[in-house]
Amino acid sequence: MHIPHHDNQNQAIVDRDDEKTPLCYFNIVKLTKNQSFTSKVEGYETCLVPATGSIDVSVAGQHYEAVGKRMHIWEGEPEGVYVPLSTEVTFTCVSETAEIFISGAKHDQVYTPFVVREADIDPVQYGSDDTKTHRKIKHILGKAQAGQVGRLLVSELFTVGAGGWSGFPPHKHDTDTLPAESRHDEVYNFRFNPEHGFGAQFITQEGEDMGDVYHIRNGSTIQIEKGYHPCVAGPGYEMYYFTILGGLSQRPLHQNFHPEHVYQLETIPGMKDMINKFK
Repeated sequence: MHIPHHDNQNQAIVDRDDEKTPLCYFNIVKLTKNQSFTSKVEGYETCLVPATGSIDVSVAGQHYEAVGKRMHIWEGEPEGVYVPLSTEVTFTCVSETAEIFISGAKHDQVYTPFVVREADIDPVQYGSDDTKTHRKIKHILGKAQAGQVGRLLVSELFTVGAGGWSGFPPHKHDTDTLPAESRHDEVYNFRFNPEHGFGAQFITQEGEDMGDVYHIRNGSTIQIEKGYHPCVAGPGYEMYYFTILGGLSQRPLHQNFHPEHVYQLETIPGMKDMINKFK
C-alpha cells in the first residue's frame, strides 16, 4: 500500500494494529528549537531516529543528549534511542529544526532503553554499478543489538550513485515457515536527492506473474503486507528509504527469494553478507 507524502501533523502514519501491517508502527514528528513531543505506543517497542536535526531524549529515568548529528539525510551517520514496550518518552529539539522518525514493532516483553551513537552504526555496502544494484545499508537496530530488542529491526538504505535497483533479487517474508522464511511486516519511508526524483515500488504476490506498481516520490510511505517487493530509482536520482521490520515470532529476518531470480544471489556482489546482517 502506498501512502503519499502529506502533513501528518505529528500523528501516526502507520498506527497501532494497522489493518495492513499490524506488526509495525511509524510516525514522523517535526519540531523547532525548544519544542518537545511525548510519545507512548501501547503494545509496541519503538526507536527514535532523527532524520535531520538533534534532540535530547528522556525515557525511563535515562537522559540522552544531542541525539542526531546530521542536518541532511545524505550526510553523516544516523543516531537513535531504543524505547521499551509501552514506555513514555519525551524528546526536545535542540537544533533549529528536527525531523524525527518513530519506528515500532509489536511485542510483549520489556527491555532496557539505550542510545545508538554514530560509532555504533553497522554499515554494509553491496551490489555493483555493473548489476545496477549498488546499495548501502546503515543498521541502527540490527544484528549487533540482538538480545537488547524484542522484534524490531531498523535501518536506512541508500542507492549508491544515481538510479538502480533495491530489494533485489525479489524476496518476501510474509509467512512463518522457518527456517526458510519468517513473517515480518515492513514499512518504508522514501526520500530522493534531488527532491524531485522518483522511483517505483513493485509488489507481486506469490504465484502471480504481475502485481502492483506504485509511483514513489519524496516522502512516500510504503507498507509491505505480503509479496515480493523490489524497488527502483529513476536514472539521475539517489534514493533513500527508512526501513522498519517487525517480526511475528522472532527478530531475525529470513528472506524467501523468488525462485526465478534466486540465482542472482550468486551474481550480485556482497548479497550473502547483506542477508546475514538482518539475522
